[in-house]
Amino acid sequence: MSAIENTEDPEEFENTEGPEDGSLEDGFFEDYLEDDTTEATGDDYGEGPEEGDLPEVKSGCGNCHSSGSSDGPLYKLRLSYSQETFYSIYRGEPLEAGTSVVVPTRYGKDIATVVGPVTCKSHVSEISCVDRVATEEDLGKAALNGPREEEAFRACKDMIERHKLDMKLVNVHYMFDELKLICFFTAETRVDFRNLVKDLNAIFKARIELRQIGARDEARVVSGIGICGRGYCCNAVSSKLKPVSIKMAKDQNLSFNSMKISGSCGRLLCCLSYEHSFYSERIRLMPHNGSRVLHDNTTWNVTDVNVITGQIRMNDSTGRMLSLPSDSFERIENRWHVKNQAREGQAQEEEA
Repeated sequence: MSAIENTEDPEEFENTEGPEDGSLEDGFFEDYLEDDTTEATGDDYGEGPEEGDLPEVKSGCGNCHSSGSSDGPLYKLRLSYSQETFYSIYRGEPLEAGTSVVVPTRYGKDIATVVGPVTCKSHVSEISCVDRVATEEDLGKAALNGPREEEAFRACKDMIERHKLDMKLVNVHYMFDELKLICFFTAETRVDFRNLVKDLNAIFKARIELRQIGARDEARVVSGIGICGRGYCCNAVSSKLKPVSIKMAKDQNLSFNSMKISGSCGRLLCCLSYEHSFYSERIRLMPHNGSRVLHDNTTWNVTDVNVITGQIRMNDSTGRMLSLPSDSFERIENRWHVKNQAREGQAQEEEA
C-alpha cells in the first residue's frame, strides 16, 4: 500500500513579491491510500500552495503534551533532510549540540540532530520525547540510506519526466525504521500524480509519500549562498519562515528593485524582517518624508529621513535647508513642530 500526501497552505499569508502575494504557513495534509491492485479512491491530486512553509513538526509520545506539562530537559532538534526544527525532552544524560537521537516525527520515527538546549519554554506549543541517543548501528543504518536516496531521486525524476508532469522534485528521503520513501516537490499548478505513485510503488516496493512545498521551503531544503555572501537565512539562521511584506522594505527606505530585495526563491528576503521592529518604532516617533513641520512661523517640508542616524532634513519655500536630530520634533494636535530647545540653537541652517 502506498500513501500520498499533498500539502496545501490556505491560512496565513507571509513572504510576498508584492503587497498581496504571500507565502503560507502551517499547511494541512490530505492523506490518500492506494491499494496495490485497485485504483485509489477519492481525489488523489490537489492544488498546490502558492507559497508554503513545510509544516512544523508536531509529534509526541505517551508522556509528552504541551510545553507546560513537560518535566524534563528540553532540546531543539533538526531534521537534516527538510531542515525543520522541533522540540523534544530527554530525561537521560544531558545532550550536547550535534548529538544524533532517534525521535518520533510527523513523518515517522527518524534520526534528528540536537541543536541545543532550550531554557525558555513559553513559546513551545508542541513537544515530543526522544526515544534514545542514536547508536553506531542506528547511524550505520541511516548512512546506508544515502546511496539509496540518490538512486531514488534519479529514478523518481526520470519517472516524472516520463509522465510529463509539471512538477519539480526537490528531495527524497528514506525513513529510518520503516520502508517508506518521502518525496518533496514543488509545482505551480494542479498536478495529477496518481499514475506516478503507482509506478514508484512498483519500482521501490515501499510506501510512497508525496509532499508539495513552496518556493521558500525549496530554498530552505536545498540551501545556498545569498546575495550577502552568507548562507540562506531560512537554512542557516532560522528554520521558521516568518512573514515578510513589501511594507518592511518601504519602512526601511529600500529600493523596490526586485533584484535587490528578493532572494533566489523569488520571494522577499527573509532578513527584511530582522530589523523591522526597530524601524517601525523609530518611524512612529519622527516625521515622514513629505510631512510639513512648523518652525519659526515657517512651514518646512521634510525631504529626507535617516532612521539610522536620526537626522531629518527639511527645506522651505525659499530654498533654505535645515537638518535636525529626530528628538527635536514633537507632535501637537496632529502636526509636527520643532521643540523650543531646538529653536534656541540646535538647528544648523545652510543656504541651498
